Amino acid sequence: MSRTFAGAWGRRPRGKRGAWAVDVAKHVPRSLPETGLGRGWEAAMIMAITVALLLFGLLSLHSASSVMAERGDLPHYHYVARQGTGVVLGLAVMLAFRSLPTGWLARLAPHMMIGTLLLLAVVVLPFTEAIAPEVNGARRWIRVPGVTVQPSDLAKVAVLVWTAALATRKRHLIGRLGRGLAPFLVGWGAIAALILLEPDTSTACLIVALGIVIVFAAGARIGHFVLLGVAALPLMVPVLKAGYRGARWEALFLDPGVVAEGSSFQSYQSLVAIGSGGVTGVGFGAGRQKFGFLPEAHNDFIFAMIGEEWGFAGALVLILCYLALIAIAFRVARRARDFFGELLAVGVASLIGLQAFIHIGVGLGVFPATGLSLPFVSFGRTNLIAMLAAVGILLAVAREAPEGRSERASVEG
Repeated sequence: MSRTFAGAWGRRPRGKRGAWAVDVAKHVPRSLPETGLGRGWEAAMIMAITVALLLFGLLSLHSASSVMAERGDLPHYHYVARQGTGVVLGLAVMLAFRSLPTGWLARLAPHMMIGTLLLLAVVVLPFTEAIAPEVNGARRWIRVPGVTVQPSDLAKVAVLVWTAALATRKRHLIGRLGRGLAPFLVGWGAIAALILLEPDTSTACLIVALGIVIVFAAGARIGHFVLLGVAALPLMVPVLKAGYRGARWEALFLDPGVVAEGSSFQSYQSLVAIGSGGVTGVGFGAGRQKFGFLPEAHNDFIFAMIGEEWGFAGALVLILCYLALIAIAFRVARRARDFFGELLAVGVASLIGLQAFIHIGVGLGVFPATGLSLPFVSFGRTNLIAMLAAVGILLAVAREAPEGRSERASVEG
């Protein structure tokens, strides 16, 4: 009777005293709730933060651009309406990428790079000025009737996917300089060279930094990047010192308080805007720097406008939103189904983080003025669509996440 009882309850006698021991059940992977966007709470939080940033961006854009629109004999909502079309199209692109299997992205990666290279070439070729005109001393846009595209923004997503796919294939060679890193350098170099010809130094540097972060996460050696950085200094220093860029660096480090045309004027006015905001801001719509004092207040310096109208408290909440989005993206990377998904999530976190905090650093006077937009907030439909496409890729990785870590371990094993 005792043996039958013990067998029914999964127990067996142990030792001389006949002590009872409980058999350890087989480990079952934890079950994560299905939200419709993916398993777990991460996908739902990513979507919630993204939508919150989009709504706040439209609100801030209206305040920053209404005066400029009315001075151009346009309706006060002109720029918000244009950005709204970008939001709708961007959300559609995001949902499309979210539904796309990540394995398809790996196969599409080379085609995305080739298409981006062709678009960038169209921008800088001398006989394409009819569709790629010069604006403010740079050729960065392709303009055909009804459509304006900035290929350098699309290049961010293409480089992200291509680098993650190639790093996955070369995972066991990534620690070598020749066979490991050389193909990445060729791809990044081709993209960056065409963007530098526009010229757009900040975007070129951002794309190279994005690629470096992804391959570093894949296992590349930090010493190789230090060596390559030292070797690239003779080429990069003349580029960074050429033209207005040299004046901006000089004004930033040597005499940041000088209000000089074309060098530190924007940075100075940005600090005035943020400083006048205080702790709680001057109030929504009550900012004064947008009345012609701060150029590009709706785009390159929208963080300064947010700091003026919403104050330190509002700027802090915005920064915390980006930090939360980045942290959740890294959590998605940790739970990714495979190595490629992990690198995709790391790339999305790096893209959003690098661009957001360079933009914020420019507003705070830490970096010289650049043309990088604040993700989901600044005016610019191509950049907005590219960022929402990156969020869609992150949601795709979250959607494919396994039930538990043991599943991924078995797949990779």
